[in-house]
Amino acid sequence: MPRLLCQRLAFPIPIATSPIPFPYFPTKSLNFPKNPTPYLAMANPSAAKAPITHVIFDMDGLLLDTEKFYTEVQEIILARYNKTFDWALKAKMMGKKAIEAARVFVEDTGLSDSLTAEDFLVEREAMLQKLFPTSELMPGASRLIRHLHAKAIPFCLATGSNKRHFELKTQSHHELFSLMHHVVNGDDPEVKQGKPSPEIFLAASKRFEGGPVDPNKCLVFEDAPSGVLAAKNAGMSVVMVPDPRLDSSFHDAADQVLGSLLDFNPSDWGLPPFDNPAS
Repeated sequence: MPRLLCQRLAFPIPIATSPIPFPYFPTKSLNFPKNPTPYLAMANPSAAKAPITHVIFDMDGLLLDTEKFYTEVQEIILARYNKTFDWALKAKMMGKKAIEAARVFVEDTGLSDSLTAEDFLVEREAMLQKLFPTSELMPGASRLIRHLHAKAIPFCLATGSNKRHFELKTQSHHELFSLMHHVVNGDDPEVKQGKPSPEIFLAASKRFEGGPVDPNKCLVFEDAPSGVLAAKNAGMSVVMVPDPRLDSSFHDAADQVLGSLLDFNPSDWGLPPFDNPAS
């Protein structure tokens, strides 16, 4: 499928058109701008590689504004060691399973001799459990979910969060998340490896009513670089809604990049349009 690039022309990353095994596309090490420019919506995709029939959502940073909690807590922990938490490290951790992200954290900060990944998670957990119940919806999340439900487009959730964290984060949004056909968590038995492994998205595609769905017919919504690569490794199309502080070089693998879910136009992907576009 032709790829569209925004703001600047870049050499495209080779994209898998069907599920492939490891190795996966590597996460790039980048120097992040101090004053990033908010990213605007890309031009409409020219055509999806197959008619989109099913939608898969990530959760943290995409539907729920929870990434700020991880940042806050990790800044507190690093301050004890006179270190700072930056977006280069944040980008490497986003979307991964907790233990995988923890290993990145202690190794990249040089704390592996002082703090194990397991101890980091224990310390972080106590603070996060107080914050997660206050999670708020990201702009446009409710509108898009309710629209897909009203138009009978099957959709589900594939999140690296374990089931316990999922319940804490969504406890104020039970009704909305109950509209999901199913939820695949990071601690699901079928998900052995975190993103950018395609396992979580392939598992999600298998559980829709009627059996496995062709990955080419699935549209994934993601905010994290590892999540975008996981979707592409699964052979799926992906719309990225990144934090504006994330370096734009991470956008290259996505089929479409938006500044917010409010910018999403279902018609771009052959999905039913919003009844009230201005809502």
